[in-house]
Amino acid sequence: MEEFLKVIISNLVDNKEAIEINTIDNEKSVTFEVKVAQEDMGKVIGKQGRIAQSIRNVMKAVANKEHKKATVEFIG
Repeated sequence: MEEFLKVIISNLVDNKEAIEINTIDNEKSVTFEVKVAQEDMGKVIGKQGRIAQSIRNVMKAVANKEHKKATVEFIG
């Protein structure tokens, strides 16, 4: 799941080397903490948070196949 999230994020940002994804995996849930370069944060979040919400929805669907709940947090 982390690789899938990294592919999504890397297609949105200019500075691909600055992407950091920290995964906190529990028994029934997974939390992804995403850090990108400051100048790319707006591209990842999008207008009114629509891109960020779409990323969260896709990751929830992927996690649901593994019978887990996914949370994506964007850290600035």
